[in-house]
Amino acid sequence: MGGVLEGFLTIAIVISLGALLAHLGIVDAAGQRSLSLASFYLASPALLVTVLEDSDPSRVLSGPLVATAAGVLVSGGVLVAIAIVRGLDAGTTVVATLCSAYVNAGNLGIPIAAYALGDAALVVPALMMQLLFLQPLALTVLDVVTSPERPTLGRILRRPVTNPLTIASFAGLALAVTDAELPQVVHAPLELVGGMAVPAMLLAYGVALRLGPLPGRGVPPRALATVSLLKMVVQPVAAYVVGRFAVGLDGHDLFAVTLLSALPTAQNVFVVATRYDRGILLARDAIFVTTLASAPVAIGIAALLA
Repeated sequence: MGGVLEGFLTIAIVISLGALLAHLGIVDAAGQRSLSLASFYLASPALLVTVLEDSDPSRVLSGPLVATAAGVLVSGGVLVAIAIVRGLDAGTTVVATLCSAYVNAGNLGIPIAAYALGDAALVVPALMMQLLFLQPLALTVLDVVTSPERPTLGRILRRPVTNPLTIASFAGLALAVTDAELPQVVHAPLELVGGMAVPAMLLAYGVALRLGPLPGRGVPPRALATVSLLKMVVQPVAAYVVGRFAVGLDGHDLFAVTLLSALPTAQNVFVVATRYDRGILLARDAIFVTTLASAPVAIGIAALLA
């Protein structure tokens, strides 16, 4: 547990440095966006390729993927059932479902997997589940309910395979499956660029926390409490139960699946909500509340399982 807590402390310090940069006016909102985009489009894909090329695909994509998917399906399924009973419109239901099940696997998942768990490849099941299933499904439904034009099949199929994290994950897994090695002239710059992924995204996250708006009024407390409880309690518990009793995970793998399922709601859920003008305040407040709750929840999980 000591190593895990040390890893979280390291992450917290770097995030705090990002907040300090924002507070001093050294990095503004435009700089935060540049850091995030550089990490998303360049550094994180490079990191995933170099990490996954030496990983064991059967370990990454078998039991952990099943347990991760179970957490998403249980939490999201409960939210959809509640939304149907309460008569929410489809667009708001999609955003609320993302709030309750879409983890911050990029900005926080990769750093936590790399520093707190010691293996960035452990976050791949969560990334794959979200990038290949949850995100395309959510965006397709939102396109259908908000657009006068029906989205084409080609557009739907292109969504997951045009995401740089998805492309990098597939490339790294392909190298691992075939036991191929990148030429050193390619591997060396990828490794160098990938090294900036974690600090860049943590600094950007700290800047966003300092500059971003605090939750305000307008969201019913019961709705916010529901999505936060599903995200921070139901999802990791479901992942743990399925991981331990259905697919036989134990030790470090079980701890990793549970911990990564307890990550807060991803920031891009707010971007999606804003883009489609559905559940904007709920998305904003859910991200804030679950982010605050993530540290004590993670410490509790570490105390029980690490």
